[in-house]
This record gives sequence, structure tokens and C-alpha cells, in this order.
Amino acid sequence: MENLPVNNNNGQSYGYTLYETAITSGGTLNSKNNIRDRALVFVDKHFVGVLDYTVQEIVIPDAKGSRTLSLLVENCGRVNYGTTLDEQRKGLVGDVELNSHILQDFIIHSLDMKPGFVNRLQSSSHWMSMQRRPSFPAFFQAKLYVNSSPKDTFIKLPGWTKGVVFINGRNLGRYWSIGPQQTLYVPGPWLHRGDNQVMVFEEQEADGKVQFTSSPDYGMTVDVQ
Repeated sequence: MENLPVNNNNGQSYGYTLYETAITSGGTLNSKNNIRDRALVFVDKHFVGVLDYTVQEIVIPDAKGSRTLSLLVENCGRVNYGTTLDEQRKGLVGDVELNSHILQDFIIHSLDMKPGFVNRLQSSSHWMSMQRRPSFPAFFQAKLYVNSSPKDTFIKLPGWTKGVVFINGRNLGRYWSIGPQQTLYVPGPWLHRGDNQVMVFEEQEADGKVQFTSSPDYGMTVDVQ
């Protein structure tokens, strides 16, 4: 993604990057097709919309005073062969404009979702019980108790929208409610007898319940003649 001063100055390769800057007006936010690959847009932590390759303009509501514009940019994947293998960049790859004025002075935060990031997050003292509806994006964690020898299983997140699942600090994979796949495979060797930590990063909406099932749900299927 960005050539950020992380990973021994090798930059960020995976996950999300959060860009924040101050704005003093509303108007038309134009990505100029410089977002790779998908950005959630917030103003003072209130969700405004999504920018990607299909939607390059959204309207920022007017308000008085200085506000914080946040762009949470997701790397949705990479090519794995060909001449562009070493040329692909993620994050903001060019200017983003508000009312035809280039936005500058971004503060950039790396959320690479790698083991070091996850371990620091797990040991954080900022976790709290979910007593009311949380703001999003957010991280959630819970325990899965296994009382016998662990076996392969599947995790399902009905009521959740889009994000990433971690099991005992391992990145299990991404989920998205648009499907068609509705479950993620959890290998038995990733679990152990007793308490297992389940952590979920959710971008937009969640009902706080996670299901484990013995069979996969691949969603709707069609017969190809």
C-alpha cells in the first residue's frame, strides 16, 4: 500500500490505511479515481459514504467550523503474476479533492492486520463491554470454549456487514454480507481445548452475535448448463 515508515521502512502491504485531515466546508468530495481499492468516508466519525472504482464522488454535508475528514482505505487484493506485479500500489495513489481543491496534510495510520498489530490490539487496555450500540468501524472480541479435542468448523456472521475475522491471533479471512459465501472455514488445529479468542473487525454494522456451524454455507448456487 503506502510507503509508510513501518515494517522496517518497507511500507505497508496488507490491510487498511486510515487517512485523516481537517476540512472547513462541505461540498463534493472527488477521489479522481485515486483510491485503491475502497474507502469508507467519515466526517467527525459519522459515516458519509463509500468511494471505489465505481463511485468517485460523494457529497459532504455543510457545517460550521473545522471538522475531521477520515478515509479508511482497504486493500481488496493484488495481482499475483504479470508485468504489474511490482507496480501495484494501494491506498491513496494521487490527489483527492473537495470542491476542486486538493486535500493536504493527511495524518496516516497503518492498520495492516498482521500478527504484530493483532497482538498489540489483544493486549490493549482499552477493551470495554458492549453495553450500548457501538460506533463503527470497530473491533470486537469474544471467547469460544472448546471442551474436547478441537475439530474443523465454520464461522458465520449473520447481521454483520463487512470485515475481518481473527482466531487466536491468526487472520482467518475477510467476510462480506453480499456473499454468496456466508461462512469462513476454521481449521481444527487453529483451536485448542479451553478458551479460544475470536476477534472481529467490522466496518459498518453488527448485531454482536457470532455463530459456529459444522457445515459451510456457500450461499445461492445455480446450475450451469
